[in-house]
Amino acid sequence: MLICNAEIHTMAGRTISSGSVRVRDGRIETVSEGTLTPVSGEEVLDLHGAGLYPGFMDAHTHLGMWEDGLTFEGDDGNEETDPVSPQLRALDAINPMDRCFSEALAAGVTTVVTGPGSANPIGGQMTAMKTYGTRVDNMVVKAPLAMKMALGENPKSVYHGKNESPSTRMATAALIREELFKARRYQQALERARSDAKADPPEFNLKCESLLPVLRGEEEVHFHAHRADDIYTAIRIAKEFRLNYVIIHGTEAHLITDGLLQDQVRVLAGPILCDRSKPELKNLTPASPGILAKAGILTAIVTDHPVVPIQYLPLCAALAAREGMDREDALRAITVNPAKICGIDGRVGTIEVGKDADLTAFDGDPLRLESRPLCVIAGGKVVNAAEL
Repeated sequence: MLICNAEIHTMAGRTISSGSVRVRDGRIETVSEGTLTPVSGEEVLDLHGAGLYPGFMDAHTHLGMWEDGLTFEGDDGNEETDPVSPQLRALDAINPMDRCFSEALAAGVTTVVTGPGSANPIGGQMTAMKTYGTRVDNMVVKAPLAMKMALGENPKSVYHGKNESPSTRMATAALIREELFKARRYQQALERARSDAKADPPEFNLKCESLLPVLRGEEEVHFHAHRADDIYTAIRIAKEFRLNYVIIHGTEAHLITDGLLQDQVRVLAGPILCDRSKPELKNLTPASPGILAKAGILTAIVTDHPVVPIQYLPLCAALAAREGMDREDALRAITVNPAKICGIDGRVGTIEVGKDADLTAFDGDPLRLESRPLCVIAGGKVVNAAEL
């Protein structure tokens, strides 16, 4: 496919006022100023000056884990029977036939991170995936992408109701530490067995096995943390075990920007288009992503779908812009920044040669309430188009 006469917002540092993008085998082959000559048999998509953007990315959702229009039958995001469950995989629970995938795609959201909720201190493995397809195995960008861990009110409220641990923030942090210590000892025993023929390997432990990539820094930890003290607890644990970590939500992150800068913390901020439904959200403000970005903190905007339906990701970015976030920062917060934060910017987030051909076109500002994509290109194919 040849896409021509486009204002190309590469999100890689420059905008091409009038250019062309050639797509082949699901990847971007060429990004050029001016109009390229079509090759024989090539489909041509003339955008007549419309803006072309990378497909949007939502880096924290529960898409396909809490299905639309269902209650218990479709709720597969929280295993509330064991507070420490690193062996659980989102991959085994996602239903790609949930209609919210189609709603995401129609809004130009082509890549998401989805996974367990925050009932457990360690909830399981998160998946980065496309929003197009019918078989989750073929939609995966990276799995596991991250290990979900949760601090604050959610774990303590779930297990307080069961009269079990954790019912305090102390116990939540202690359970996380205990499992990481167990995994570290398991790792050391494995290494001894490999280097010493006389040493017996440890008995197989799936929980510990699931945490080995976390301890090696190969897999991120996504810490659910709203309050400032919970954010600092996440940082403290991450330092103790040298974890590659990201703060999810960060509702009070805008109050502690100096501390976050000191530790080069990355934040997936949101949801911001919701109510203050619990005490730890009392300082919720849609101005937070802009404050973080202006402070120099790498920030993305997330919906936490289904808290905010995923099709409103661009609306969340627009709200952040209205509340003081630079418009380009707001666009970066739903394109290149989440890709960088999640370590998948080699495939998505910008319009560059070699990247996945996930693109969306707008005739006007994508951050305006009334804006809809003219078309969405997913994997190099037009999946949603208006009259062009």
